[in-house]
Amino acid sequence: MASGKLSPRQKMINLMYLIFIAMLALNMSKEVLAAFGLMNEKLEASNQKTTENNMAFLEGLETKASEDAAKYAALYQDAQKIKQLSQEYYDYLENLKKAMVDEIKDPTDYQVMDKSDYLDQKFFQGDNLAPEGKMFMEQLNGYRDQVIAILGEQFPEVADEARTRFETGDANGLVERRDGVKVDWIDYHFEGFPLIASLTKLTALQADIKATEEDALKAMLQGELTEQISLANFSTLLETEKSAFYAGEKFNGNIVLGKTDKSAKPVRADLSLDGRKLSEGRDYELQEGGVKMLIGAGNPGDHEISGMLIYMQDGVEKEVPVKNSFSTISKPNAAVISADKMNVVYRGVSNPMTISIPGIPNNKVSASAPGLSKRSGSNYVMDPGTGRSVTITASGILPDGQRISTKSEFRIKDIPRPTGAIRGETGSVKMPKQNLEISTVGAVLEDFDFDLNLQVKGFKFKVPGQPTVDVNGNKLDSRAKAALRRAKRGDAVQIFDVQAEITNNKSYKLKKVSPVIVEITN
Repeated sequence: MASGKLSPRQKMINLMYLIFIAMLALNMSKEVLAAFGLMNEKLEASNQKTTENNMAFLEGLETKASEDAAKYAALYQDAQKIKQLSQEYYDYLENLKKAMVDEIKDPTDYQVMDKSDYLDQKFFQGDNLAPEGKMFMEQLNGYRDQVIAILGEQFPEVADEARTRFETGDANGLVERRDGVKVDWIDYHFEGFPLIASLTKLTALQADIKATEEDALKAMLQGELTEQISLANFSTLLETEKSAFYAGEKFNGNIVLGKTDKSAKPVRADLSLDGRKLSEGRDYELQEGGVKMLIGAGNPGDHEISGMLIYMQDGVEKEVPVKNSFSTISKPNAAVISADKMNVVYRGVSNPMTISIPGIPNNKVSASAPGLSKRSGSNYVMDPGTGRSVTITASGILPDGQRISTKSEFRIKDIPRPTGAIRGETGSVKMPKQNLEISTVGAVLEDFDFDLNLQVKGFKFKVPGQPTVDVNGNKLDSRAKAALRRAKRGDAVQIFDVQAEITNNKSYKLKKVSPVIVEITN
């Protein structure tokens, strides 16, 4: 045996042991040799099948790397390194096997492969290893160590399996025989064995190479797929049938998982909003987990986003349909404050009103009442007729299709009594005769919320001691001026029974206008 640490006596015992093995080998039955040959054939067939499978795994990694370089490019590079190392070591063993049977006329005649001369002379030189033996161990150890270095801590189970498959004894490269004696690993496995047995062992080593390569490629694909389905790559999303719910209504929705990593990023999208085609960069942008929308909420009402998200899967584009909707409601810009006793509309006036239902777009709200008309959006006008009250009914359709209706009663009031005015002044006024002659008689609605344009059609003019004069129009006529000239200083001239009308609603009969008193100052 090739160990310089043994005593001469032990070396002699070992030599006798080898001679005994050789004698057994010489007498080994032809059936056993044939059995080794058949095992070698099956291993070679299995290696061929594994080679095809490994090529498929490598092509799968290549496809994934082209689709998602961030996740698979580094793995594909490591897979190529392992593939190259495996092929080089496999080819080395294959060349060694060919050399072993080079001088055998029929490589399938296993019964003649009962000698151990070839590897004994090639691997061993006395008690030491020959150069070819040293190269054999360097190839084995080098392959194992390089593969484990590539797998590293990322795939520890595959690295441990490779270490076990290509184990070469203890730290000193020694293996303990059944008799308790430790010998070199290569001595233990190849010295003195029939050629067909050593050939089969080399084929088994090739099988270990293919198995290691297969485990590494599988782990790289499955490991990344496991990472992709890790919960760290998901976030929760809320799916609901509609975008808004009302108090007292039963909530209907599901919390689901949405993938957010780079593998869930679409390669492109074809989207439309209410039939209008959207543009990438302006209306949306692609990101991990889907698409980020950059659109505005739009006008009040229902809106639909439809189209396709396109993903790359196994080198082929896959389309995922998109059909989602959302509702836009008018944004409140003020608080709603109302006085419960002040629901009032005025007869003879176009009363502006705002009618809306929170949570329902204006285009799905309608209102009706005698004298009510819609202008635009939520703006209405009420022109009440006869009676003391009017009821307005507002209806709307909720997002779920349910219709709701609300009624509100308003009191109808007449326009308050106008006040007579002279030169814009009301009540009791002081002025000289010449100013009164040229002044205009008017009627005003003091502290009224509506700005009505009142026009005076006529009035009565009374100077103390003079007959009452009926005047048409809003200024003193010649008869009224003649009566005014007879007035004395301090006289109280009355302007009463003022006849006024609303310029844009002459059919409405105003209440009696209050008089105005003018004290003459000259």
